[in-house]
Amino acid sequence: MEWQQLVGFYHVARLGSFTKAAAVTYRTQSALSQQVKALEAELNCQLLERLNRKKLRLTPAGEEVWRFAQTVLLGYEHLQTRLEAGLDPTAGVLRLAAPFTTIYHLFRQVLGEYRQAWPKVRLTILDRPQAEIITLVREGEVDLGFALASRSPADLATRPWLRVEPFLLVPVGHPLRQLAEIDWPEVARYPLILPPVGTPPRDRIERRLQQLGLPYQVILESANVELSALYVELGLGLAPATLVTPDLPELRQRRLAYLPFPPLAPPDTLVILQRRHKVLLPCQQAFLECLLGHFPNHGNA
Repeated sequence: MEWQQLVGFYHVARLGSFTKAAAVTYRTQSALSQQVKALEAELNCQLLERLNRKKLRLTPAGEEVWRFAQTVLLGYEHLQTRLEAGLDPTAGVLRLAAPFTTIYHLFRQVLGEYRQAWPKVRLTILDRPQAEIITLVREGEVDLGFALASRSPADLATRPWLRVEPFLLVPVGHPLRQLAEIDWPEVARYPLILPPVGTPPRDRIERRLQQLGLPYQVILESANVELSALYVELGLGLAPATLVTPDLPELRQRRLAYLPFPPLAPPDTLVILQRRHKVLLPCQQAFLECLLGHFPNHGNA
């Protein structure tokens, strides 16, 4: 079994595509196909089934080889990073995956400080939706991920970080600010800025509106709170959103009001995810400490 065969098969299985695997391994599809065929010949079993021109599926034997390849490659990568950090304690690798809002509002408050303290660290930050973040952490593609506690699986280790509350974003001076409490009947009277169709928050909101029999207008679909806030500020509509806190400096500068809105969702917690039993390098532990130290009033909310 050759190393490149195992690497090629790992990426084909992980991505479910020879085309995508060829792009990340800098090989041709033909070369990858030959590597997988050679591996199948050596192991005397079929590892992949082609369901159609674009879709692959692992055979039972392929699943066993996939788990073996994942263990070997992750172990090799961990060895590399440990050796590198051992040769130079100030170096290492830090790979992060988080939603856009977390990167935009929270990371930028600590990354400057962290980069100044750890300039030799190879840093990679991925803007990804929560489901993909969980997969990246589980498969060892990133060291730390960030997601809501309610979405986090039991097989990953979680560290509570920041409390998340439901709010309704409205323009300054909006009539809803005069109400002591607001519920969906009052909100549905106005155009709404909602997440894209098919996302869990959108499904939850529309299901509730339909249960209540309320007519409503979606004037804009927005995948992140920054875009929503911009158009709420311009008076286009109202935006339900879950936020870590409305007192972040960037949000205070907006001409917006943040109305507590419990009917949207129960309170949640933004957690830091990592693989169980993963030993963090000094540079990775330092980033965690930097994050937790920068938000001392919110840790373990």
